[in-house]
Amino acid sequence: QAVKQGDLLFRIDPRPYQDALARGNASLVALDRQIELTQRTVNAQQYNAQSVRAAVERARAAASQASDTLHRMEPLVSHGYVSAEDVDRARTAQRATQAELSAAQLQAQQAVAAVSGVDALVAQRAVVMAEISIAELNLEYSTVRAPFDGRIVSLETSTGQFASALKPVFTLIDTRHWYVVANFRETELKGVRAGTPATVYLMSDTGQRFQGTVDSISYGIAPDEAGLALPGGLPRIQRTLNWVHVSQRFPVKILIDKPNPELFRVGTSAVAVLEPGRGNDGERH
Repeated sequence: QAVKQGDLLFRIDPRPYQDALARGNASLVALDRQIELTQRTVNAQQYNAQSVRAAVERARAAASQASDTLHRMEPLVSHGYVSAEDVDRARTAQRATQAELSAAQLQAQQAVAAVSGVDALVAQRAVVMAEISIAELNLEYSTVRAPFDGRIVSLETSTGQFASALKPVFTLIDTRHWYVVANFRETELKGVRAGTPATVYLMSDTGQRFQGTVDSISYGIAPDEAGLALPGGLPRIQRTLNWVHVSQRFPVKILIDKPNPELFRVGTSAVAVLEPGRGNDGERH
């Protein structure tokens, strides 16, 4: 079945992801409200701390005035200008104002320590936002659309069937670009590079020829000699003769200019002719 980019391929039940998204949005609204209320409390605590600091300044001024008064009166007792009783009252006032200053300073420290913040709630909000992003992504994943124009093959599911993670339900072939991969001997690759013109014939209809250009040439294949096994990832190309050393073959990837969508299929046999130079005879594989 042919599909266009953006066509709906299948849809997973979105309700669990919709519920997760709704729950995340509700948590965000509640948390924002909590941050707002907490910020009001923090503001009130800050105002109280400022008020207590002002009270400390008043107590400090009163204590300073009482100390100055006492210091002025003490030398006057010996001259009889003030009585001892007046000095005692001044000394008592000085001690009282000093005690009030100490109490005000303690209250100021308590007020400053009582000032909280919303940093923890703001950090929690970032967590909720991340959860919402994940929920939105999962909800988006529940609707699978074709990422490109192509053709669906190997369909292994039907309506109502459960889909399992990491288990394919069909294969989507990209029909926007078609490539032919031909294995050329290393002795035939002289002058061949990306952009080299090529002519391709399909075994399904040898009467039609298609023009193309070399897209890339493999820079490595897996050696088949004993003791030279390499990690996976490189193409393995079997040699046609085992009893004589022959030239190794390397994959050449050819991009077809105007492919016939009715003829080109993945795995179709083809013949490729490269033209590494103008007027030179092509090399056939």
